[in-house]
Amino acid sequence: MGATGVAAQSVKPSKEIAAAVGSPDRTAANRARDRYRHPAATLSFFCVTPGQTVVEFIPGGGWYTEILAPLVKRSGSYVALVPPAQAERTRVMLASGAARYGETQVQTIDFKTGASTMPAGRADVVLTFRNVHNLLMQDDPAVAARVFKAFHDMLKPGGIFGVVDHRLPEQMDTAQEKSSGYIKRSTIVRLAQQAGFRLVGESDINANALDSHDHPEGVWTLPPTYRLKDVDRAKYARIGESDRLTLKFQKVL
Repeated sequence: MGATGVAAQSVKPSKEIAAAVGSPDRTAANRARDRYRHPAATLSFFCVTPGQTVVEFIPGGGWYTEILAPLVKRSGSYVALVPPAQAERTRVMLASGAARYGETQVQTIDFKTGASTMPAGRADVVLTFRNVHNLLMQDDPAVAARVFKAFHDMLKPGGIFGVVDHRLPEQMDTAQEKSSGYIKRSTIVRLAQQAGFRLVGESDINANALDSHDHPEGVWTLPPTYRLKDVDRAKYARIGESDRLTLKFQKVL
């Protein structure tokens, strides 16, 4: 049992999730990351189903979008949630996959105020993959709390908030959260609970025991970024992608 009394969990993927992850329409480069990111097990753990309205916070280049949008295409809805400055770029990304993704939405969130264009109480699931650490790295220390509150507001009662992020071991210096890309479990739990969420599950799906969490350029030393380029590249390739937390929260009914 964890510190909060929540047991580690794993869930067998549904046939719909397995099909979305196994789709030949996914790019080869993205499929190559599956062994580190375990998308089928991760989405199953977060209770994602085809009929839901799924909000993905800052999808970036669309690694998870490539799975999520087709998964909910027929009976659900995929929503990308981004800061206003990223909205047009995200629309272009989604448009490039429109044949596979179907109708999608882009909603925005203002880090300065926490205001979002996503209507309150509409989302079944809000997911963030490797983005909470970016909130902590903002100059304004209140950004993370505002964004978490916005996540809470946009979810339906009982809705799920799923977090995957780079794990900073609890015994390491919390100051590293501002520069390394790693973040403590206790920090994520605190932010979520302050926003009104309850921790209902956690999993070691995305854990990596080879990661020492203390690389010269933080998580960006490791693949797929390789910020040091060819310096010790083979060493970091053997480690693989970062050690990651996978936490599931629920909006209290």
